[in-house]
Amino acid sequence: MKQSIGFVGGLVAVLVVVAGLCLFTVDQRQYALIFQLGEVKQVVTEPGLNFKWPLIQNVRFFDRRILTLDSPDPERFITSEKKNVLVDSYVKWRIVDPKLYYISVGGDESRARTRLSQTVNASLREEFGKRTVHDVVSGERDKIMDDMREKADQDARKIGVQIVDVRLKRVELPQEVSESVYRRMEAERKRVANELRSQGAAEAEKIRADADRQREVLVAEAYRDAQKIKGEGDAKAAAIYGQAFGQNPEFFAFYRSMEAYRSTFKSKSDVMVLEPNSDFFKYMKNVGRSGK
Repeated sequence: MKQSIGFVGGLVAVLVVVAGLCLFTVDQRQYALIFQLGEVKQVVTEPGLNFKWPLIQNVRFFDRRILTLDSPDPERFITSEKKNVLVDSYVKWRIVDPKLYYISVGGDESRARTRLSQTVNASLREEFGKRTVHDVVSGERDKIMDDMREKADQDARKIGVQIVDVRLKRVELPQEVSESVYRRMEAERKRVANELRSQGAAEAEKIRADADRQREVLVAEAYRDAQKIKGEGDAKAAAIYGQAFGQNPEFFAFYRSMEAYRSTFKSKSDVMVLEPNSDFFKYMKNVGRSGK
């Protein structure tokens, strides 16, 4: 009885070992290549449990996720103007044909990265060589990235890799070039500022001259209207005086004499020398006589 139990236990252990050698699991984030005597016999692209022959077959796994190739240092490229620019970029890539990937680079990710880096740098050099600094910095930056992705993808397909995206993180001028560019930019900004100031001063003088002209016109029109009103008032006053004089000449003469007396004797320090028989004292004389 004990021997049968031991035999069954040993058989189960052997089956577990054999199952471990024959069965393997493919994760959804992986590809699997089944090799037989060093030759690729099967490519497993779907996740799940799979079978292989023990001892004569082995399995190798490859990452199917999107990977990133990021250059540690900016690369120097030359534009069509023969000016150097520093470019910092990164590449998104993934394996789409694991069998071709293994045959091309031996499944070595570092070799694949080197190949992709060379491809992207060559594409960048070609694209930058056809454009000016302004184009690569802002003008055609999106088009450069699209063209690079297409060209790099065509070459990457030869090793079973797809280029998902190519991005330029930073494009700038070298330090020695940046200083001269900034100086030119500063001089240009100063020139524009001076031009705007001169235009503003000219406009200010124009506005002031126009305001002075309008002020002179307004003052002249106001003086004209004032003289006109004054003349009309004097004419009305003269008409009233004339009408009043016509109705009672003696009273009018008396009233005018009283006004003259009031204006003449307004101040005690005033001195006036007249003849005794002057008409100026006409009404004073008459008043004296009537008092007698």
